[in-house]
Amino acid sequence: MYARVPAWVRAVTGVVALVAAMTATGVAPAAAAAPNCGPTIYKTDGAPWVCTFADDFTGTALDRTKWYVQETATSGYSTAGECYINDKSVIAVGSGQLSLSTKRAGYLKTCASPRGSFKTKYTAGSINTFNTFSQAFGRFEFRATFPNSKQPGHQSAIWMWPIADTYGLWPYSGEIDIAEWYGRYYDRAIPSLKYGGMYTDPNTTNNYCMLAVGQPHTFVLDWSPTGITISYDGTVCLRNTQWFTGIYGTAPFDKPFMLALTQILGTGNNAPTWLTPSTSTMKVDWVRVWS
Repeated sequence: MYARVPAWVRAVTGVVALVAAMTATGVAPAAAAAPNCGPTIYKTDGAPWVCTFADDFTGTALDRTKWYVQETATSGYSTAGECYINDKSVIAVGSGQLSLSTKRAGYLKTCASPRGSFKTKYTAGSINTFNTFSQAFGRFEFRATFPNSKQPGHQSAIWMWPIADTYGLWPYSGEIDIAEWYGRYYDRAIPSLKYGGMYTDPNTTNNYCMLAVGQPHTFVLDWSPTGITISYDGTVCLRNTQWFTGIYGTAPFDKPFMLALTQILGTGNNAPTWLTPSTSTMKVDWVRVWS
């Protein structure tokens, strides 16, 4: 339909460096309370799903036993010149919601980076579960509201990344984009699977998963050893049961992935313009995972 702003730009320019930087810290996760995903839900065979991770974002601060805050100062990660910071101005919890924002200041600021400091007007918020939680297979549910904007310039992402490059560097070890929202294409979210054979697989994305702008929606990933299904508000948006396996069997979607929530600047045909709002915020009501 159109030339998407690809998630691989994010992966290649930042996430590899991010994972390397986080691995180097060797920080052990603190003990966390048993997760509570709410009422018991059941699989198609009648067995109950078992809750393995949950955050309803109660309280007034991000739970650091569950989430790692991404910072340009430590990872060097920047998608389009924004500075990822650990600050309540872009990562806030309140009224039962997580708010991740991209903000434009009225003047240039210095953004520290191990790749070299740079000047920017933009700050952004991104979190993930590196070193706190990862899982292969199960049900992954997110209730979120993408920015109430109809202008290009911002991008939101609910996605997953492997905790190890078992099958090689991106895209060979995989990436699961459950829902990506682009300001230029504000009336939809886009799922996609990234892996070694994605360029020949017709079932790696869907550009026609329409959503009401500025409204909360429920995004669900059902992931099994034999298939991946992504649904929005109960409607199947993407289903893939035949990803390229090569010599690795069911690779790469047979290894643990971590969760990631990101609010960033747009790139390509979704790059900021003079009409782009100075602030863009994704709100998340809950994240729940079962096995």
